[in-house]
Amino acid sequence: MARSRPPVNQPPLTIKDRLRALRNLPQFFKLVWQSGPSMMLTNVLLRFVKASLPFLLLYVGKLIIDQVVHLSKADGQYSPTFLWKLVAFEFGLAILSDALSRLITLMDSLLGDLFSNHTSVKIMEHAATLDLDQFEDSVFYDKMERARQQTLGRTVLLSQVMSQVQDLITMIFLATGLAIFNPWLILLLVIAILPAFLGESYFNDQTYALSRSQTPQRRELDYLRYIGASDETAKEIKMFSLSGFIIDRFKVLSDRFYVDNKRISVKRSIWGTFFALLGSVGYYAAYVFIIASTINGRLSIGELTFLAGSFRQLRTLLEGILSRFTTVSQGAIYLSDFFEFFEIQPKIHNTSKPRPFPNPITQGFTFENVGFKYLNSERWANRNLNFTLHPSEKLALVGENGAGKSTLVKLLARLYDPTEGRILLDGHDLKEYDLVELRKHIGIIFQDFLRYQMTFSQNIAAGNIDEKTNEELIRASAQQSMADELAQKLPGGYEQMLGKRFAEGVELSGGEWQKVAIARAYMRDAQLIILDEPTSALDARAEFQVFERFTELTKGKMAVLISHRFSTVRMADRIVVLDKGEIAEIGRHDELLAKGGRYAELFQLQAMGYQ
Repeated sequence: MARSRPPVNQPPLTIKDRLRALRNLPQFFKLVWQSGPSMMLTNVLLRFVKASLPFLLLYVGKLIIDQVVHLSKADGQYSPTFLWKLVAFEFGLAILSDALSRLITLMDSLLGDLFSNHTSVKIMEHAATLDLDQFEDSVFYDKMERARQQTLGRTVLLSQVMSQVQDLITMIFLATGLAIFNPWLILLLVIAILPAFLGESYFNDQTYALSRSQTPQRRELDYLRYIGASDETAKEIKMFSLSGFIIDRFKVLSDRFYVDNKRISVKRSIWGTFFALLGSVGYYAAYVFIIASTINGRLSIGELTFLAGSFRQLRTLLEGILSRFTTVSQGAIYLSDFFEFFEIQPKIHNTSKPRPFPNPITQGFTFENVGFKYLNSERWANRNLNFTLHPSEKLALVGENGAGKSTLVKLLARLYDPTEGRILLDGHDLKEYDLVELRKHIGIIFQDFLRYQMTFSQNIAAGNIDEKTNEELIRASAQQSMADELAQKLPGGYEQMLGKRFAEGVELSGGEWQKVAIARAYMRDAQLIILDEPTSALDARAEFQVFERFTELTKGKMAVLISHRFSTVRMADRIVVLDKGEIAEIGRHDELLAKGGRYAELFQLQAMGYQ
């Protein structure tokens, strides 16, 4: 297993960086609004009402206490009716406050789920537009992983930003009352809380930098967790006794994360305790001042409770707002990772006015000095490719592993664009045609085809998903690949769930999966069919039957076949022999044997295995 890259030290974040990150919030709320506009609007209105309640509860409480003191001194001369009305009103406010809190929490949760679903769809939609070679780049994967992480847990950020606005409104009400009495108390409050805010900001920066630098290692950790306990890897893990190696590597990474996180957490706890002490000193200094003013007769008992309560709540709110600011700005910085993913653009795209796709193809596909390099690689996967795939021609690609066969067919399907040279279709550059139309006319099954944990019918329909309800076409495709015989043996027939991931799923053998995959190629009325090692898991009889049908079904169509079995490739009209990404030979089976070159050498080596 390749070792992951060491963590990269991230530069510390400044207040300016945090404020700049807040620019992500309007775009974030635009996505939230798109997720559920009516729920978003309701949430805002409920929070505005909730923001006014703390002030009302404190003020009504002041009136109640003043009434109690007044009635206790009146010696029964006045009716307590107004007092009980105030108590009833306060009771109603308390019930309303609790109900609003629960309703807001519910709204936040539902809106968060809608946002998660909405953004997950957007990530999948954008990923579908990106190039294949971008998915093969580890840096791209880190960006996509961080973007995926932002679709989860954004309920927290949404709730925090909304709570921030709500608390600010509440503070305005409370601070107004406190400022009328003595504005210096507010200044004392800010001075007492500011060190705690700066401390939290610093440690949040450290946590963000550490988390970002650990992204590659966390992907490796998730991978180790998966292969260490998976039905797909269990047989090899047991056979080769790999569990100890995997567990040891997991422990090394997880212990490193624990030590790094512990170091920051311990420092944060120590400094947090010290800053909390400063806040308490400031609060009680103001509290003593208010009590002294009450004793001196400048304040009533009701005003004492109102001001003390206001000061206490202001302290709590201000602490929350300052602390939440670091968390919100942290979340806004993480949102940069999310939006950064959407800034990645594909290099392979349609022209503004694509050329109509030829139907039928009259001249074929022509490779003119085509070469291709993978991203961040100095080695040429293919180079100096010059040949034409003619209409109705069956072309076989032969070569050792790594010779560039699969890369060539990916260039043909325009999953990659050539690094040099060009590919022509009927005399025009492949880039002039619509991508979707091009791929609709190509039926391709890769050697590493996917085994979808879906029904038998859906697995075949994956070859042309627009026809997923066309049972007649699905069954016809299955018959052509001999997968229909398999469907008849399954308990659920064409509706049988395949794979063991879900309940009542049935696992197929490698050869059975291959028949299902080959059926996908027949789902399209394609002018070109490409099969990349289509029979590697089939026995000799099944292989003969598949290719007998393949030859019959591709009459009048172009076909490209990749195979290591010369009994298979000899039925092609022409054979292209690749060596280190370049064409070593090209011709018919008998011509290449007579030539005595690379093809003849490989053929003789394979023939010796049967002697």
